[in-house]
Amino acid sequence: MSKYVNPFTDIGFKIIFGQPASKNLLITLLNELLAGEHHITELTFLDKEDHADNVSDKGIIYDLYCRTASGEYIIVEMQNRWHSNFLDRTLYYVCRAVSRQIESPSSKEVPVPEDPMTAREPLVSYGKQYRLPTIYGIFLMNFKEEKLEAKFRTDTVLSDRDTGKIVNPHLRQIYLQFPYFTKDLSDCHTLYDKLIYALKNMSNWNRMPDALKEQVFEHLARLAAVADLSEENRIAYDKALDRYRVNQIVEEDERRKNEEMRRKAAEEGLKEGMKAGLEKGEQKKQIEIARKMREDGISIDIIIKYTGLQSSDIENL
Repeated sequence: MSKYVNPFTDIGFKIIFGQPASKNLLITLLNELLAGEHHITELTFLDKEDHADNVSDKGIIYDLYCRTASGEYIIVEMQNRWHSNFLDRTLYYVCRAVSRQIESPSSKEVPVPEDPMTAREPLVSYGKQYRLPTIYGIFLMNFKEEKLEAKFRTDTVLSDRDTGKIVNPHLRQIYLQFPYFTKDLSDCHTLYDKLIYALKNMSNWNRMPDALKEQVFEHLARLAAVADLSEENRIAYDKALDRYRVNQIVEEDERRKNEEMRRKAAEEGLKEGMKAGLEKGEQKKQIEIARKMREDGISIDIIIKYTGLQSSDIENL
C-alpha cells in the first residue's frame, strides 16, 4: 500500500489541499498555475456549499472555494471519472460563483415604501452593482474529455471569436487532463511540472523521490502521509480508496470490452473487404473469358451459361 493518499479520491484531495494546514501548498500550486497572470499572497477558505434558491434545486457543493487577499474567487474541483456534460457543469459552477457576487447585501434594492409614489434611491449606482471580481475555475481531471483538445492544459477566456482579444477578463477556466501529462521526472525542470508529476504519481510511492528536494514536497509528504491520518479520516479514506479501485476495475473492463468490439469490427471489415476483392477479381476473370469467347464467335447464350455474366455485360464487351 502507498505511503501517501491518492489525490484523485475526494477525501485524499481534501486532505492535501482543503484543510487549514494545506493553505500554503494550495497557494503554491495556484501561483504556479497562474504564473504571469496573478500572484496570490493569501487566501481564505469559504463555505463550499452554494445553497439553492428553490426547493427543487439541490445547489452546489464545491470541492474548494476560496477568496484571495486581493479579492479574486477561486473554485478548485477534482474529478476522477468522466461523466456526460462535464464542461456544462463546470461552466454552471463558475456562473453560480459569479451570481453570488451580485447577490451580496450591498446590491439589494431598498424595500418599496408603502406610498408607491415615494422616490427611492438605490444603495449603489446601477453600473457599480455589476462590477465583478475575477472568478477562476480550476478543474483537475483524471480522464480525457473528448470536447477538449488532446493536451494536458486548456485555458478558456471570454474573447472575440475573430481576433482572440479578451473581452472580459473576469471569468477564467483552466482544465488539467492528467492522462495527457506524460513527462518523466527527469524531464520536469520547473516547480509547476514537478507538482503535477507528484500529484499524478504519488499514490504509487513509498517515499518522495530524491529529485523532489523543494520544501513544498516535504510539506506535501507530511500532509499526505496515510500513517498520520486521524482515525476518522483513515476510515473515510479507506472507503474512498475502495470505491476508486472498483471504479478503475469497471473502467478497465469497459475499455477492454470496447477494444474487443473494435477489433472484431476491424476483422469483420477486413473479411468483407477481402470477400469483395475476391468477387471483383473473379468477375474480372469471367469478363476476360467472355471477351475471348466472343472473339471466337461463340453465341451470347453459351457465354452466359459458362461465365454467369449478364447479357448486357457481354454485349458491352
